[in-house]
Amino acid sequence: MSDIASDDVQALTDEAILARFHASKSAPSGSRTLGFHMVRVSQADREVEVAFDARADLLCNPMGQIQGGYLCAMLDECMSVAGMVASGMTSVMPTLEMKTSFLRPALPGSLRGVGRIVKWGKTVAFAEGELYDPEGRLLAKASATALPTPFKRYKS
Repeated sequence: MSDIASDDVQALTDEAILARFHASKSAPSGSRTLGFHMVRVSQADREVEVAFDARADLLCNPMGQIQGGYLCAMLDECMSVAGMVASGMTSVMPTLEMKTSFLRPALPGSLRGVGRIVKWGKTVAFAEGELYDPEGRLLAKASATALPTPFKRYKS
């Protein structure tokens, strides 16, 4: 993956990256609201698997389903974290554009998200994400274009 991470950065194993996520005490408030929990990391596949605890008291619309904007946030989280992992944890992934398709209603409870980097170019990265219910049914899909930005140059 020399096209992603610089050669002077010490490579982290998948297990070390996963441990970093699990040990973090400063998860962003948006991630906490979504019930984000990292499950699996694969740098070789440029892919992550994430669990979300979709709480009814925080994320539901009047019909008792997870509101679509929260599903978009979950998908964005999966794809951006996949980019961070693909970079060897050296870059963030601000989203430039995102397209989401909703395939079936998402109900509160456990949801599984998968994010992957499809292409890492010189200035942009292309990502895909999916959300699944506990029975493994596909709920929503997204694709995005992002701007990989080294942590040291990132300004909010």
